[in-house]
Amino acid sequence: MNVISQIKLPINSEMELFEKKFYDSMTSKVALLNRITYYIVNRKGKQMRPMFVFLTAKMLNNGVVNERTYRGASVIELIHTATLVHDDVVDDSNRRRGFFSINALWKNKIAVLVGDYLLSKGLLLSIDNGDFDLLKIISVAVREMSEGELLQIEKARRLDIIEDIYYEIIRKKTATLIASCCALGAKSVNEDEAQVETMRKFGELIGMAFQIKDDLFDYTEDAIGKPTGIDIKEQKMTLPLIYVINNCSAKEKSWLINSIKNHNKDKKRVKEVIAFVKSQNGLAYAEQKMIEFQQEAIQLLQNFPDSDYKASLLLMVNYVIERKI
Repeated sequence: MNVISQIKLPINSEMELFEKKFYDSMTSKVALLNRITYYIVNRKGKQMRPMFVFLTAKMLNNGVVNERTYRGASVIELIHTATLVHDDVVDDSNRRRGFFSINALWKNKIAVLVGDYLLSKGLLLSIDNGDFDLLKIISVAVREMSEGELLQIEKARRLDIIEDIYYEIIRKKTATLIASCCALGAKSVNEDEAQVETMRKFGELIGMAFQIKDDLFDYTEDAIGKPTGIDIKEQKMTLPLIYVINNCSAKEKSWLINSIKNHNKDKKRVKEVIAFVKSQNGLAYAEQKMIEFQQEAIQLLQNFPDSDYKASLLLMVNYVIERKI
């Protein structure tokens, strides 16, 4: 049994029912929209976000979830899918999880409208059921994700960002959505604000570790996950690179920045950058930081009683930093 199936075990029945409810939450009277949403549902990924919602809710509520939990998971997935559809347009990307992207099959205009439609469906699902507390958690995440993307674009032009800014970017861009899944799972079954905040923080820490793991994929020889050096080609500042840029000589720093700015399409030069980052302990430093976030997340779960749901969340924390893709 693979790790994901193992993590899912205590929430299998919830995940099956969720898939049905999620599909129902997308329906429309427009045939074209239904064709596209059917396509979206059938190319689903690992569904880690709804898994976080259900595992958190069940851990905090003696294994019981409610309709709010299902709605919360659906809203998160609707909004997450909307952002992915829009991201593919922004990045001019033709593939997503091995399938054609919406914009590749139906063009940009339709993809943008579909993203807007999914976003509005998510908001209305909360509003129609009076889940204003859940809607607030999700709306904050959407705002932060947009801010994170824009902050990254703004800072990428200069290439000499400091570590703190990098953490702010990834906290907003990646971690905030996982944080909102955990906060939402907690809030759907529990009014205890301290517990909701603990689980939000837990999700945020996992999100930080998750993004650093993604950064490290860029330096892997065998290109698991994505081709080696792709972040460098796209002038994205990742943690190994930021560490080295801020801890090398002025001459080396200007060579690095020049390589990324002006020679990022030169395969030989990209290889040299990767080799230099490795030789200056950039990878070792990023791995250490990733493990610090992971350990901090594990620490937050210690106070909860042992259960299958807690065990699955701990498995998830380890999966995030041990995954091969």
